[in-house]
Amino acid sequence: MADARPAAFIQGIGSTRFGRLEGTDTLSLMSEAAEAAVRDAGTARPAIDAVLTGYSTAMPHLMLATLFAEHFGVRPIYCHGVQVGGATGAALVMLARMLVESGTAERVLVVAGENRLTAPGGREGAISTLAQVGHALHEVPYGATIPAYYALLASQYMAAYGVCEEDLAEFAVLMRDNAATHPDAHLTKPVTVADVLASRTIATPLKLLDCCPISDGAVALVIGKVAGEGAVRIAGAGQAHQHQHISAATDVSDYGARHAAQRAFAQAGIRPDQVDILGIYDSFTITLCVLLEEIGFSLRGKAAADLRAGLYGRDGGLPLNPHGGLLSFGHSGVAGGLAHIAEIARQIGGKAGDRQLAGKSRGFVHADGGVLSSHVSLVLQGE
Repeated sequence: MADARPAAFIQGIGSTRFGRLEGTDTLSLMSEAAEAAVRDAGTARPAIDAVLTGYSTAMPHLMLATLFAEHFGVRPIYCHGVQVGGATGAALVMLARMLVESGTAERVLVVAGENRLTAPGGREGAISTLAQVGHALHEVPYGATIPAYYALLASQYMAAYGVCEEDLAEFAVLMRDNAATHPDAHLTKPVTVADVLASRTIATPLKLLDCCPISDGAVALVIGKVAGEGAVRIAGAGQAHQHQHISAATDVSDYGARHAAQRAFAQAGIRPDQVDILGIYDSFTITLCVLLEEIGFSLRGKAAADLRAGLYGRDGGLPLNPHGGLLSFGHSGVAGGLAHIAEIARQIGGKAGDRQLAGKSRGFVHADGGVLSSHVSLVLQGE
């Protein structure tokens, strides 16, 4: 059974469009999403007493959380920036939950965003910054990029479990189909498995369409202790950190995802087979294969087969990233991962509009940072 701890709820959700948003910057995008989240929560800026942000490669400020609070016109009693790569969005929500449940804060604004695509030198700067997750002596000097690190991981995983390039491509197709239903998505043109395989090679075996785009965009959440209409409870959370550098990860069967997931499920008092919608980090198609299989939603090497059988489709038993994920909705740094949480919370809370899926009451979100380095899992539940 779930424990009797105090509850924390996602009360408000706000987001911008994702894609090429000329004339925007980190603070303007964050402000747009934050204002929408505050409005959706039915509150006002003075009621926000804690602010949590991630980081911005387009605006690498040492005190981004405090800077944003000043810019947005709030004076929080708690203000904090967090950095765990792609897992940052989920980590922010986990921290916000702890602040609310401990009584430290009444309403926490979680916000992330940046003009990663259109900032001067933004694309190149982001690629250079992200590549630094590699080992300073044994990886970075050889010129590897994030796609190269994931390509090495993919080659190892595919050899171990019989996954093929066509299997990976299936996930790119699904994410594009899902994004086509969302008016704010970056990439919406349908693609086929053949299109994915024919796209140019980025780092063997990953093709261009196996990789998420770089986007502008922002997402914000208001998290508090009162469950209003459409609010979603953060029922469980867990983390795991078993390595930083991919060269130190020697066990292809255990990158840490399952440990974070087990902690979140145990805290929520439920089993994996009791969730009915998924938000899984998808920086690359291989990321989805590894995470879905390691956590246990599919058997090893069988995630693509389950996809083809309909399990992960919008009408399946476990709809996966209905907004299109990083692969098609877009990737604007921390906001890209936060968008998974926003989508699952909207679906559970009945706030997805024309895209609303019926009967979704309990969701699971998982994010990873680095190269499957930092893992954060969340269980979200309707009230």
